[in-house]
Amino acid sequence: MSWKAGSKLEKLLSQGHFVVTGEVGPPKHASPDGILRHAELLKDYVDAINLTDNQTAIVRMSSIAAGVHVLRAGCEPIIQMTVRDRNRIALQSDLLGAYSLGIRNVLCLSGDHQSFGNHPTAKNVHDVDSIQLIRIVKDLRDEKRFACGEEIKEHEPRFFIGAAANPFADPFEFRVLRLEKKINAGADFIQTQCIFDMERFERFMAMVRERGLHKKAYILAGVTPLKSARAARYMQQSVAGMIVPEEIINRMEKAKDPKAEGVAICVEQIKHLRTIEGVAGVHIMAIMWEDIIPTIVKEAGLYPRPQAE
Repeated sequence: MSWKAGSKLEKLLSQGHFVVTGEVGPPKHASPDGILRHAELLKDYVDAINLTDNQTAIVRMSSIAAGVHVLRAGCEPIIQMTVRDRNRIALQSDLLGAYSLGIRNVLCLSGDHQSFGNHPTAKNVHDVDSIQLIRIVKDLRDEKRFACGEEIKEHEPRFFIGAAANPFADPFEFRVLRLEKKINAGADFIQTQCIFDMERFERFMAMVRERGLHKKAYILAGVTPLKSARAARYMQQSVAGMIVPEEIINRMEKAKDPKAEGVAICVEQIKHLRTIEGVAGVHIMAIMWEDIIPTIVKEAGLYPRPQAE
């Protein structure tokens, strides 16, 4: 079989395995120790690790450098790349560099607006949008040409291309159309925003199946373990495009051990997601709580992880 990129993630998905990805935020300093520790902790429990690209527009170690540290620790990275900070020249230059360093998976994103971060007066770039970036990465790989049309004579970067989807933002019907645009542009896999409202996600996946999108790209459903009722309420009220049902908040409020309840809810969600046609895996976003991922994976019956043939 000829692979698009030959990454472990691509191989596991194409072989029909239900994959598990995790996420690690690079540090706000220049030491790799935390990334190496997390990668060492997670490498037997996830199939690949996302490295965020200055998430919430706060300056952090670059996702590419963090990805190299993850590789050093024996785990597979998925680097995130946003169009907020770089024009098409810098984006393509970084893609060439990342590939030369052994990185094979990239997630193409818009990026959080700089007003949310620690440099709110910084200029954003948005030379291209996230859908155009997907097309650029695909053309580098499949057409062997740069965004300007110039040919890549040899050693083209061959990435497994990812994109994000939010099944919950309004207008709801537009979510699937936007997803379809990303898949048509060249996305090979999709990671969704974290899901708490299973009923709405089921409706989203029904529309995905109606359009046959689950057969054109692999969809990984996002989950987040909650630490407290307060965290759940904050997500419900303050995070755009996030729906947290009252039932979940009530469970967290009544729990004697909220963290254990948050893990139990997350495990239930993963077991439910595995029954939904078209869901090819889960993306676990344990924000500032990466150490809990092995527990979640084991309790969800997803350990040990499969090996790519």
